Amino acid sequence: MNLSGAIGVSASGMDAQAQRLRVVAENLANQDTTGSTPGADPYRRKTITFSEAIDAETGASNVQVSEIGRDQSDFQTRFDPSHPAADARGYVKVANVDTMVEMMDMHEAQRSYEANLNTMQVTRSMLSRTLDLLK
Repeated sequence: MNLSGAIGVSASGMDAQAQRLRVVAENLANQDTTGSTPGADPYRRKTITFSEAIDAETGASNVQVSEIGRDQSDFQTRFDPSHPAADARGYVKVANVDTMVEMMDMHEAQRSYEANLNTMQVTRSMLSRTLDLLK
C-alpha cells in the first residue's frame, strides 16, 4: 500500500469512529426518555456495526458503518405512579441505556479516533519528507 492509501484508511477509521461517537451521544441524550402513554416503549438504545470495505482504486481495506441498529434488551422499570406513562401497578418503562456502557464506548471510540489521527499525521510527515528528498 502506498502512503496516500494509508491516509485513506486512517480517514475511513476516523469517519467510522465519529459516527460511533454520534450514536453514543444520542444514547446518552435519551437515557431518561420514557413512553408517553401507559405501556408505551421508551427510547431504545442504538448500536453501531462496522464492516470492511475494499477501496477499488487503491486496494486498501477500509472500515465503514454497515448498520445502525437497536438494542433489543429489556427495558428497566421505575416505580412512579404519578407519571403519565405508568402502568396499572405504577411502574414506568425507562430506556435501556446504561451510562457506564456508553461512557466506555465513548472512550474507546475517542482513543481509536486519536490513533487514526496520529497515523494520518505520521503518514503526512513521511510524504512531506519524501518530497523534500526528491527536491
